[in-house]
Amino acid sequence: GKSTIAQTIAERIFADGQLGASFFCSRDFEDRRNLHFIFPTLAVQLARRYTEFRSIFVPLVRSDPAIVDESLYNQMRKLIVEPLEESGISTVIVIDALDECKDVEPASAILTVLGQFVSEVPKVKFFLTGRPEPRIREGFRIPLLAEATDVFVLHEVESSQVDNDIRLFFKQGFLELTHRRHELDGWPTREQLDLLCERAAGLFVYAVATVQFIDHRNNDPKRQLDRLLRSPESSAREGKTRLKANTTLDSLYTSILHEAFGDDDPEDDPKNRSILGAVILAANPLSPSMIATLLGFGTNDVSLPLSSIHSLLILQDNADSPVRSFHKSFPDFIVDPTRCIDERFRVSPRNHHMELLIGCFNLMDRTLEKNMCKLPDAVTNSGVPDLRERTERYISSALQYACKSWHKHLVDEHTVRTPKITSVLHRFLENKFVFWLEVLSVLGAAREAVDALDLVTKWLEASPAVELASDCFRFVTGFFEVIDESAAHIYHSALAVSPQTSMVRKLY
Repeated sequence: GKSTIAQTIAERIFADGQLGASFFCSRDFEDRRNLHFIFPTLAVQLARRYTEFRSIFVPLVRSDPAIVDESLYNQMRKLIVEPLEESGISTVIVIDALDECKDVEPASAILTVLGQFVSEVPKVKFFLTGRPEPRIREGFRIPLLAEATDVFVLHEVESSQVDNDIRLFFKQGFLELTHRRHELDGWPTREQLDLLCERAAGLFVYAVATVQFIDHRNNDPKRQLDRLLRSPESSAREGKTRLKANTTLDSLYTSILHEAFGDDDPEDDPKNRSILGAVILAANPLSPSMIATLLGFGTNDVSLPLSSIHSLLILQDNADSPVRSFHKSFPDFIVDPTRCIDERFRVSPRNHHMELLIGCFNLMDRTLEKNMCKLPDAVTNSGVPDLRERTERYISSALQYACKSWHKHLVDEHTVRTPKITSVLHRFLENKFVFWLEVLSVLGAAREAVDALDLVTKWLEASPAVELASDCFRFVTGFFEVIDESAAHIYHSALAVSPQTSMVRKLY
């Protein structure tokens, strides 16, 4: 419920003209789980919203554009606090789901910084949400922040209120269903509704997934409800929170998976697990068509299994629209052998990161070539007015993902170092390295090359491929500005003036 509440509050205060800026963190998107994107994003929104803020903010960024790469402390002080102090604006800022940002600090880095500055902007209210993870709790205990903060704990809401809301939700969902299907008069019974509410145990995600499961367009709702209520009950945990002994999300998830895939040919299980793995483990959400391209399936071969479990996913009719899990608890369930006890459905991060990695390499090996976007000779990227249109025309969404994200599957903690992977990586660097840099350059993602090669050289350790990877890393860091500004000048400038002894120069 925390994100729903944050969204509702943001909408209401926006309607009242009080919302200055908002940032909804999400583990599903790289640019929404990066802490260093929060304050610049909020500052840009404040500048668009308030003329007084904009008159201070714009000259600041023009004089010091590198400020976006500075520490969180400096970002907050320069981009948020000082312009707010000087302009005297009164506003509300919403930051949702802090727990979904990558943060290695013992106490939330964002909350730590807010604690240092909160007293300097007394006319600004911050509305923050997050799961009660240790670093979030520690962040709110920082003395300066604790003094200025009211805490509302969602799971301490009186259970009778939550149960009443869930019952209302079930009634409304079933009422809409009976209006569409006239043979359902008098359904469900009071006893069935009581049992559903008991099983929900205060979890709205259970109620939402239940209604979607029962409302599957290809199945009889009465049969779906009977099947669900007959399903074996479990005492597993959702996260670390113990639910009622006879009520868990896990029993619902298991029922949905059995309903979707239980009667399938067991030979289809590896394909179904691979598709689920791509949904759960992707660095950014993938569409069915992208999953098909990366894993070597037909688009329908991906769309059909996903539509079978539509109650667990945010899934559009368009095969080119990204698909995500409806709630974080499903990815947690599907990779945990103590919760997803049926091996037919369980996703192995180690195996499926490997599949996605190989899929990325295979796609890049097949499709990367010199000057893919047909750019004029020696031009800078900014000198191509239709660069965006060219990239969309010549570089598929799947290839864009592969180029920007392959290393995130390689260096994941679950990915095992094997001769097969090191061999594929070595071949990629020997044959496709500069074409890969071209794609990152035109996508404005040259920094991904630095991150990828830095991580790869550490991951390879003493492998035979590490010498070439290290030389590629030196090439990228030594000519980063050239690569960032012009795909064409990777050849005209970077390669042309690189050392004679450079392995990259010799290869390309």
